[in-house]
Amino acid sequence: MIPKKYAQLVFSLILSGLMSLLVSGITTIRTTGLHDQTLHLWLSAWLPAWIVAFPSVMVVAPLTQKLVAMLVRKD
Repeated sequence: MIPKKYAQLVFSLILSGLMSLLVSGITTIRTTGLHDQTLHLWLSAWLPAWIVAFPSVMVVAPLTQKLVAMLVRKD
């Protein structure tokens, strides 16, 4: 198991991977349609997207958490 101190890093890695996979897949299919090269195109679009998404999530997630804390009423 991964130590708890790496939880935020693992969260960001998984979240950015899944979100970039979904978005690049939708974009690839909408742009090129479904054909025999779709999977190759999708995966070749996904990896560069993930390389950008991962550090972006690392920066944006803490800012988003602070924004949510300001917007949500404390009970």
